[in-house]
Amino acid sequence: MTAVAPQLAERLDQGLARLDIAADDETRLGLLRLVSLLHKWNRAYNLTAVRDPLEMVSRHLLDSAAVLPWVRGPRLLDVGAGAGLPGLVLAILRPELAVTLLDSNGKKVRFQRQAVLELGLSNVTPVQARVEAIQGRFDQIISRAFASLGDFVELSEHLLAPGGQWLAMKGPAVEDELAGLPAEVAPIARHELTVPFESGSRRLVILERQGSTPGRP
Repeated sequence: MTAVAPQLAERLDQGLARLDIAADDETRLGLLRLVSLLHKWNRAYNLTAVRDPLEMVSRHLLDSAAVLPWVRGPRLLDVGAGAGLPGLVLAILRPELAVTLLDSNGKKVRFQRQAVLELGLSNVTPVQARVEAIQGRFDQIISRAFASLGDFVELSEHLLAPGGQWLAMKGPAVEDELAGLPAEVAPIARHELTVPFESGSRRLVILERQGSTPGRP
């Protein structure tokens, strides 16, 4: 990692600039340390199929950061968080968020807890459980690679606070999933995400219960 550290920092800085995200030195260091931890743990625990730290910057850090303009919180639940993405990245970029990371996979939650400890993230709570087994109320519920839109909404609906939103990070096939939404839930916005250094198409779909009137970011 040491030999490629300048390349990682350069890619991160260029990517954040393209996303128009301002980050101070402490924030940048936190993001780079997250990549270092992920790379270290990945060799033993197979947390992600991405092996190259440089690729982790674009496919994990910048991909997660791309949704930042639509994250308002303050209570954010990351469902099926895996290695803590996008929740850890969003928590580093927005310390005022209260982020809960939810996953049923023990080794991935152990990594989340270690990352929280080593990065000193007092605004992040890792939880090992199935989504239908937990309680709470969250202003926004986000998913990066959890399930179809219909399943995402159905399994987490009891956790959404009044006036809350679901944020679904998806590929182009998301349009085919819209028909599977419950009648009382509708998309209020679709955003094309341009992830620096990535050629694939990414979309963010924002969903609300019909009749919901939350404040806009």
